[in-house]
Amino acid sequence: MSTQERYANDELRKANPKFSRVRSTIESAFYGNNVHEVTSVAEAYNLAKKQSGVIETDLPILHTKELGLPQGAKQLVYNHGKILGRTASARHFVDDPKEDPEALAGNLREDIFKGHNQQFLKATVLVGLDPSYTVKAHIMMPEDQAFNLLSYILNFHFYDDEAEKMYKKSKFYDEGDIYFYSDPNVTDDDYPKGFGVFDAPHNCAAVFGLRYFGELKKGTLTLAWAMAHRNGYAACHGGEKSFHFKDKDDKVFAFYGLSGSGKSTLTHEMYDGKYDITVLHDDAFIISREDGSSVALEPSYFDKTHDYPAGHHETEYYTTIMNCAVTENEEGKKVIVTEDLRNGNGRVIKTRYTSPHRVDFEKAPITALFWIMKDGSLPPLLKVDDPVLATTMGCTLATKRTSAENLPEGFDMNTLVIEPFADPFRAYPVSGDYTDFKELFTKRGAECYILNTDAFMGKDIPKEVTKKIVEDLATDAISASDWKPFGNFKGVSYLSVPGYEVHLDDPEYQKTLAKRMQDRLDWLNNYDKDHPTQPIQDEAKKTLEDIIKELS
Repeated sequence: MSTQERYANDELRKANPKFSRVRSTIESAFYGNNVHEVTSVAEAYNLAKKQSGVIETDLPILHTKELGLPQGAKQLVYNHGKILGRTASARHFVDDPKEDPEALAGNLREDIFKGHNQQFLKATVLVGLDPSYTVKAHIMMPEDQAFNLLSYILNFHFYDDEAEKMYKKSKFYDEGDIYFYSDPNVTDDDYPKGFGVFDAPHNCAAVFGLRYFGELKKGTLTLAWAMAHRNGYAACHGGEKSFHFKDKDDKVFAFYGLSGSGKSTLTHEMYDGKYDITVLHDDAFIISREDGSSVALEPSYFDKTHDYPAGHHETEYYTTIMNCAVTENEEGKKVIVTEDLRNGNGRVIKTRYTSPHRVDFEKAPITALFWIMKDGSLPPLLKVDDPVLATTMGCTLATKRTSAENLPEGFDMNTLVIEPFADPFRAYPVSGDYTDFKELFTKRGAECYILNTDAFMGKDIPKEVTKKIVEDLATDAISASDWKPFGNFKGVSYLSVPGYEVHLDDPEYQKTLAKRMQDRLDWLNNYDKDHPTQPIQDEAKKTLEDIIKELS
């Protein structure tokens, strides 16, 4: 089995490295006499349907048998209030040197105690869909959150008979199961805007005062990614697809970007069926640093409803829908208004069956990594051959925030921000990801490309241009003469794209590019200042300093 759930008597010691104060506090709550275990997806659906305020639409859920849902199950809607995205500021890690672990553990105990008069539901799922990496995760939340429990079960792989068969033959990792406690009904007095305590080394977390389902999904992935990082994998917040050819090696492409960057669009693009393409996932997977293979962590997709207008074929694969308007159609049936009319960031759990070319494991080694930027100083495509610079650009991935996040009031959504490796859910130092991804470039020989999906020097880059670039890379339609040296920067070239000419001899462009590189260097220096015991590798700063010097 992959992880450990039960222990022999001689393992029940404080010195057992799988135990901790926070873990014992969280796990103990799962055994209370106020906790009911949900033993099937159908039971979870019936509980969610009865939850106060849930809307049962007249839209059928497809593949109910395969999903374990009752025959005739309908799409369910549940709407929240003001907070409609993730609250990053609520997260507190007990192993963060800036935190007081004893205080966090005390708040955790008090907040769990505050909720003890409620009735709770619990369930078990698998995170990771292949025997090479699968982790058992236990979730617990108040019974008035049955809708979120169903969403969680549908997002991951419910621990049914089929899952148990895979789990029993899975690779063992010397780790404890994941335990995740959630109670939106309890507000911590010290953290009125939400409180989350994470003990990633011991695979557990608890969140309070936060209703948004993304807290549960990404919170669980945070723990699973951290475990993968400790056990020989690169943790990936992105999408991966493979082009399969009969006359040459497969091309396995991984795309890294925040919500709204285009990673899902690029991952799911099928090019009108011209190629044999399989999709691993568009949000959460891991890559083995040993052999370059990849594993999807979840079967379903947590998508924006806004991306698919009412009547779009993708809406047929919806199950649970959050923060989305409902109305009646001309037949008097309750249907959803998919576009963000009621609020921003309407969300849905969409089943794997929306993608007929899904796979859970990709044996072929990773071919290329694409950093998706929203940086107006960069042309549509750059190729970076130097592993240090390739890793550094991923470490300083420049993008923009989206409505998927609960941001401070007045935040300018056009502000360029740095999000290392497009992963705001990391539970270990950035230097850990730096080492992992650099190994993919050095040990695995993966290529590195930078895609700008925003605009280049004021000119928008439409998705059609980006999709064509990816297609040409996959089919080797780009010749050596199409690549132009990106100035005097060693190991960097750009693709000559009509309409997006690069004028490196233009002083204004040099100034703009230098400013963006300085922004990256400033971010690295500020990170090291804020994390003096966990600095990012010096070579990253050195390579940026050399570029800035060259531009100056």
